[in-house]
Amino acid sequence: MHHDATRSLRRWTGALSVLLIALALALPASAATEEPDALVKRVSEEVLQILKENQDNPGGAKVQALVKEKVLGHFDFARMAALAAGLSWRKATPEQKTELTDQFRTLLVRTYASALGKFKGQTLEFDPQRKSEDQRKAIVRSRLLQPGVEAITVDYKMVAASSGWKVYDVSVDGVSLVTTYRDAFAEEARANGVDGLIRMLSDKNAALASDKAA
Repeated sequence: MHHDATRSLRRWTGALSVLLIALALALPASAATEEPDALVKRVSEEVLQILKENQDNPGGAKVQALVKEKVLGHFDFARMAALAAGLSWRKATPEQKTELTDQFRTLLVRTYASALGKFKGQTLEFDPQRKSEDQRKAIVRSRLLQPGVEAITVDYKMVAASSGWKVYDVSVDGVSLVTTYRDAFAEEARANGVDGLIRMLSDKNAALASDKAA
């Protein structure tokens, strides 16, 4: 992945470490009926308490396990992968789409799970949610606050599904996660096709796994 895309990702990964895990801890039974803003607020309070209780090792295996086991149900990774891959998604075979989604999911989980260790006791505040006219999409805006540091605005774009509200994009200070990846993905796909894009993601995931092991 290009250096400019990597630099852009560093800012939102730190900011999202708390927020994304908050969604990961949401209870499936209530997620189907809760409004998007209520869901984010409730689970944010829960995860902040968990991090407080584990402040000596917020990036440890215990917290990371919660991310890996719980977060998948609250993000529409197939939609995110399709948006990030752009035209490449339309050209991909069903098997390639499955592989792209799997690799993209792994990349996102590993990226922000590693950011947990940077937790410094931030607090959150939320604006009222905004819904589309058909009530099928919503944006939940939150702000990550830390003394002496400018607040970071994080927007969750969510879509209604049969199993509850799902996140399909996240923006940090107006920079979209999907758009940030899309530029790097498009260049790789133009040069080496869909298989090249899959290899790029696989190599990135392997590198992250190696760094973590080290």
